[in-house]
Amino acid sequence: MKVAVCVLTYKRPDGLKRLLDGLSRQAFIKTQPSAVQVVVVDNDPAASSVAYCSSLQLGYPWKLVWYNEKRRGISFARNRAVALAWEEHDFIAFIDDDEVPEPSWLDELLAVQQMTQAAIVTGPVLPVYPEGAPAWSVKSGCYERSRHPTGYALRLARTGNVLIQTEVFARIESWFDERYALSGGEDTHFFMRVKALAFDIVWADEAIVHEWLPLSRLKVSWLLQRAYRSGNTYTLCERDIRQSAAKLVIRAIKGGIRIGSGLVLALPALLLGRITFIKALQSICLGAGMVMGLVGKRYEEYQRTHAV
Repeated sequence: MKVAVCVLTYKRPDGLKRLLDGLSRQAFIKTQPSAVQVVVVDNDPAASSVAYCSSLQLGYPWKLVWYNEKRRGISFARNRAVALAWEEHDFIAFIDDDEVPEPSWLDELLAVQQMTQAAIVTGPVLPVYPEGAPAWSVKSGCYERSRHPTGYALRLARTGNVLIQTEVFARIESWFDERYALSGGEDTHFFMRVKALAFDIVWADEAIVHEWLPLSRLKVSWLLQRAYRSGNTYTLCERDIRQSAAKLVIRAIKGGIRIGSGLVLALPALLLGRITFIKALQSICLGAGMVMGLVGKRYEEYQRTHAV
C-alpha cells in the first residue's frame, strides 16, 4: 500500500512550513503503508518554495518530491501532482497549504478506506481563527463545515482533505478541468464525474485537518464573494456534466429561490442582528452565482491568494 500526499502551494511560505511539519508527524497505528511520499507542486513561476523544500529532503521522514508548475492555476498544479504520483502509488491524498493535519490524519483515512473499500475517503476541515478575529466571524458559524458519522456516503468531496484510490485516475479522462484553473470548482467537477462512474465517496470523521484562516478572509465581502463563487462554479459544473434541460431548469429555479428568500429575509434580518443579515446576503449571492453560471459567466476567485 503506497500513498502519495500531494500538496499544492502558491506564495504561502509560512503555511507550507506548518503543513510539511504536520505531515512529518504522521503516525500509523491502524494501518501500515509500505511507502509514503510527499509531492509538493509549487505554482509560483518564481519557484519560491524550492530552497525550503530542498533543505528538508535529506532529513524528512518521508520521500519529498518538489516540482515547479509554471502555468498559473489550481487545475494545472493539481494535474501535475497526479501525473507525478498516480502510476507508482495505490492512493493519492490531497491537503491544502493553509492546513495542518492531526498526526493520525492519514492513518484514519486509510483505515476507513480499508473498512469500507470506498474509492474516495474525505474528512473534516476545522477552522483555526487568528488572534484578533472579529467576534461575529466565530459566532456565526459561517466558516464551519458540516460533519458526518464515519462511513457516511457522500455525493461529493473536496480536495482539502481527501484520499483517492489511483484506480480512479486510470478510469477518468482529463482529471481536473483546466477551465476551472482560476475559478476553483475543479474538484467539484472532478468528483461529479467520479460519482457518475459509480465510485463510492465516504466520510472519515476522525481524519481531521485544521485550516488557518487569515484576517483577510474574515470579512463579509469575502463571505459574499465565496457564496457567489460557490453557486457559480457548482452550476457551471452541472452545466458541463448534466446538460439536460430539466436539470438546468431546476437549477434556475433554485437560484431564483435563493435570491428571493434572501431578499425577503434581508429587511427583517436588519432587526434580528448582523449574523442573520449576513446569511440573507449570502443566500442572494449564492443564487446570483447560480444564475450567472447558467449563462456561462465564470468568476475567477483565485486571481488573488490569501497569505496564511
